[in-house]
Amino acid sequence: MTLDPVHVDGIARLAGRVSEGVDESDHQNAAETVWGEFLDPLYRDGDPVLEPLGDQRREKVPVDAAALRDPPFPTQHGLDSGTINPTTFKNGLVLDVSQAAMAGVPSDLDLHRARTIVMTAHSNDDTYRIGQEDWTMHDEGYVRKRALHAPRVDRYEQNVVHALALYLAESEHAREQAGIVDDLLILDGPLYPTGLLKWAERDTALADLLTEDERPRDVVENYVRLVEDFVARDVPLIGFIKNSTAKAITQVVREKTNAPWANDNAFFQRVLARRDDRGDLKTDALTATNWFRSRVGTDRVMAAEADALGIDRDLDPAAYEVTFFVLYDPRDDLCYRVEAPYAFTEDEDTREALRLQVLHDVAGEQGPPLAVAKADELAHIDRQANEQLRRRIERELGSDRHREYDDKRWGVDVEELV
Repeated sequence: MTLDPVHVDGIARLAGRVSEGVDESDHQNAAETVWGEFLDPLYRDGDPVLEPLGDQRREKVPVDAAALRDPPFPTQHGLDSGTINPTTFKNGLVLDVSQAAMAGVPSDLDLHRARTIVMTAHSNDDTYRIGQEDWTMHDEGYVRKRALHAPRVDRYEQNVVHALALYLAESEHAREQAGIVDDLLILDGPLYPTGLLKWAERDTALADLLTEDERPRDVVENYVRLVEDFVARDVPLIGFIKNSTAKAITQVVREKTNAPWANDNAFFQRVLARRDDRGDLKTDALTATNWFRSRVGTDRVMAAEADALGIDRDLDPAAYEVTFFVLYDPRDDLCYRVEAPYAFTEDEDTREALRLQVLHDVAGEQGPPLAVAKADELAHIDRQANEQLRRRIERELGSDRHREYDDKRWGVDVEELV
């Protein structure tokens, strides 16, 4: 034990000092003011960057009623990708490997067997080459795989290899399996590759890569084409974000008034949580906002007035815009953000059906929709498989991983896993 009770007590008293002067009711009142006065629409520099689709409202749906309601979409498919996380080797290579998988509800075992695997490699060695970057097939045609040489950067190598592997695998698998989806596709995560689009906000070198290098731009284009594929087939797709850390709305609001919340989810949690007279959470109903049309933060890349990184858009540019609603589950005190392209949510009946489907799924699962949970399980590379794969890569490269003290402190004995 590293902290004795006396230490815990002392730290708690420090926290009490920090909270002195912080009035919870003030935060709640600020949230209600922002909800009631700033979002219909939210302006920045005179332009609307967030506006409701239809009426701005909050709605509560009893958990049992939502769970027992017939789902609007008879079948659902979920898609996710997982990685081993960026790994640095002593020969200077930085690698990440991602696999993407799609799950069906009801289950489809052949579909669940299919995988798209991408390995992304970064090296500052001019002599380093990847022998073949084309797609190849494996496992009787169920597995499609590719190695990709990442753009050279002086910093953020791990960020680059991770984002490229993750989003290339996900988008390629989604497009490859798109024809199987009859009713609804749910991406585990955002509608567009936010991890790539954030490069423009992080560093000049990364921002230049995003606009000038074809490799990250090709990945973003995959998502644009995915939207077009599904619009052409009149099959909706949405993104279900479990852990949104977006701050774009909060930052805009902070330019106009007090916005004490750490991120957008914290704000929406304030306006969606219901409490009784004693201040305890009411857990009998899910609550949700209306749909919003967003051109703030990374969403502005796909705004109708933006150039979408120079990617050609075959549909009306407005069709690609990000729309979203926020769902709050008081049983876990969690907010989820659900995204869809404006091409689908422009229609009132479709956006209502999508909202009811997600409410039904979350109420019944007390968490992400079943299709997403199954896809997450298929795509996840667990700790043991992660270590086995890294050791095999060491053998293939003839180079050990670069290890740090934290690997010794928190890692596992890889010899036991081979």
